[in-house]
Amino acid sequence: MAKSVSLGLDDQLCFALYAATHRIQALYRPLLEDLGLTYPQYIVLLVLWEGDDLTVSQLGDRLQLTSATLTPLLKRMEGAGLVYRHRSTVDERKVTVSLTAAGTALKSEVSPITEAVTCAASESAEDLEDLVARLTELRRQLPGSVQQHS
Repeated sequence: MAKSVSLGLDDQLCFALYAATHRIQALYRPLLEDLGLTYPQYIVLLVLWEGDDLTVSQLGDRLQLTSATLTPLLKRMEGAGLVYRHRSTVDERKVTVSLTAAGTALKSEVSPITEAVTCAASESAEDLEDLVARLTELRRQLPGSVQQHS
């Protein structure tokens, strides 16, 4: 006989991830506000710090966001002087996003933020690395893509 599945809220993986995400973003919010950043802007910068000059499509794939979500976000970041967008000379349909000097300079200012959030988690660095690896693997195993759900 198959084990019955609990429908209790606290037994749901989706709720555990949802609630943890909100708590983590709440930790980041005041720290990022001091730098004039929102959490979505922060994750865009994280990707660009890994490798600059990405197309909007590449950013969307990496962040699992649609261009409809990314475009207004990137416009605000461009207005704040953190990135600049330019059309490809090879294919005008493609827009490339690059860091400005100000966007690059913020990288050194976010390390203390990441450390503060890590400390607040009250987990060892190894346990957090393991959790990230497990969640990344879970994400890879789940069917679907941002294109199917947008």
